[in-house]
Amino acid sequence: MLVAAALLAACGGDESPTAGTTTPPAAASTPAGTFTNPVYAENFPDPGVLRAGKTYYAYGTNTSAENVPTMTSTDLVTWADGPDAMPDVGAWAVGGNTWAPEVLAAGGRYLLFYTARSIETGRQCIGRAVATAPGGPYADPDPAPFVCEVAEGGSIDASPFRDADGRFYLYWKNDGNCCGRPVRLYGRALSADGMRLTGARATLLTNTKPWQGNLVEAPEMVRHGAAHVLFYSANGYDTDRYAMGYATCRGALGPCTDTAEPVLRSTEKAAGPGHGYVISTPDGDTWLLYHAWPPQAIGSTSPGRQLWLDRIEWQGDRPVVRGPTADPQPVP
Repeated sequence: MLVAAALLAACGGDESPTAGTTTPPAAASTPAGTFTNPVYAENFPDPGVLRAGKTYYAYGTNTSAENVPTMTSTDLVTWADGPDAMPDVGAWAVGGNTWAPEVLAAGGRYLLFYTARSIETGRQCIGRAVATAPGGPYADPDPAPFVCEVAEGGSIDASPFRDADGRFYLYWKNDGNCCGRPVRLYGRALSADGMRLTGARATLLTNTKPWQGNLVEAPEMVRHGAAHVLFYSANGYDTDRYAMGYATCRGALGPCTDTAEPVLRSTEKAAGPGHGYVISTPDGDTWLLYHAWPPQAIGSTSPGRQLWLDRIEWQGDRPVVRGPTADPQPVP
């Protein structure tokens, strides 16, 4: 059984505002019972997903008009626009740089962890907002960021995780590549209600592989059987070198052992695939929702980073993503 971060994902680096969201028509050549990528052909970067009942809620990096754009789906393939999940950022933040939100269901509430720019420091930092419904509206009650490692360049890409024993954890990246400093992926335990950080911070990963370039980001911890697997993205988000890798970990806070090569990388159909979110469906299948550029439009805001969906197959503790897949495949 796979346990993801209360079923939800993130991306760092210098993000640009996204375009408006409209659900594209299904391809006429797609056979019944199948779908063809991308599942959403407009700009929706850094997708995070929460399943509530029979509905999947997707949350993305800000648009020019919304802090946290949302969409909903019942099958992960057909998506409908939703409202801005967080109309106002926290009092500590300025709008317009709200990145990579992810949601955790805890204690009868929903907690949205997001990245925004701190008024006081000018760095990107992590906030935590609260709502009574998965779609929001979320409000951040705190006068200061939840996590803000100013001396390390800031903190971004927060990802909450519920382990098999019910304990909560938060993962993130220090934004060292903003200013020539080391970049690391961190993890720390959360309180039983998800509202506070507890215990010591653990260092899980840094960029030691040639393909990773000058950063690793977008941590996403999952549980597969007895194994903990940390998915992440690396390299420049606005290049075709951006890709996804994974590390195997001995526990929720490591230690973690990185693998040599990406598990998902560019093809002639999709450039810079990354910032993925791992989803376990009710029937036990595992899927990866991620963004990718059209190869001819890397760095664009229109169409921008489109949503792709591919199945994860497991070989023991090793995830295999046979994508980006541009051919028809069965609907989840």
